[in-house]
Amino acid sequence: MPVTLTATDYAWFPERFSALAEAYCLTLVERVSPVELLDRLDARERRVLTGVDALVEPAYGAWEDGGGDDAFVGVAAVGDWSLVVEPNGLLGVTEAVLTPLSRGRTVVSHFRNVNALNLFFWYVDGDLRLQFEPLFPDSRVGSDPDGLVEVMRRVGFDLDGDDYDRCDEAAFALAAHLTGVRFTADLLASAEYLCGTVRLPGR
Repeated sequence: MPVTLTATDYAWFPERFSALAEAYCLTLVERVSPVELLDRLDARERRVLTGVDALVEPAYGAWEDGGGDDAFVGVAAVGDWSLVVEPNGLLGVTEAVLTPLSRGRTVVSHFRNVNALNLFFWYVDGDLRLQFEPLFPDSRVGSDPDGLVEVMRRVGFDLDGDDYDRCDEAAFALAAHLTGVRFTADLLASAEYLCGTVRLPGR
């Protein structure tokens, strides 16, 4: 799949969705419907909400009500993929969730918290191909940590210096390269999300 998107193509994200951009986890799961995905996660208290802005308040509420043990997730169908949006969430970068969920399919996720800690994961059929922090893209682990180096450079990661600008936006572009799914402002703002509350593994 040719790379056609870069970090610049996602420059709208932190301003257009400022509440979400402060702390989020976005996950793309191949060949699974939102209903099936929530079933796999044993999600409870399901409802449908429109647009990611509607997810922010209940997500922070679930975190507070559950003492940090619960994640509120919204899942939208995007072609053959399910897009999982978690304001202030981390379920999508929890390996106990990702490894079984990725068996037989591809899963790509990226995360940022209020302290600017960020993570990127690429799983294929239960195998962690690549994991790194977008702030520090020169440090990578996984079964194929160097296979996407040239792609990473082209989408906007600085692998040789200390340019931290738009590393989150570069993560969006890398996810688009791996999945063929492009996040757009209209998609995030207008999609219908099947939502539920999920207990974090081990809690």
